[in-house]
Amino acid sequence: MGSEFQRELIIANTRDGLAAARARGRTGGRRPKLTFARARHAQQLYDAGNHTVQRIADLFQVPRSTIYGHLDKTSIGRRATGGAPDPA
Repeated sequence: MGSEFQRELIIANTRDGLAAARARGRTGGRRPKLTFARARHAQQLYDAGNHTVQRIADLFQVPRSTIYGHLDKTSIGRRATGGAPDPA
């Protein structure tokens, strides 16, 4: 048996196994650290401008990179600043 043939067999068996798992409703990969609801809450905290990304990460007990990964890419760096409302 040539090594090239063995490699092709391994690839074919892996694809078959993944297809069978998908048919059973299984998906691959790691579970997300933040649920959809928690990610939405993190986005709201960020958009309000009262918390830093580090503070939000601390609240959810995840690294900052996880928060950045779930934030709306168009809002990063474009949020309202915290503080007292303008009395005008």
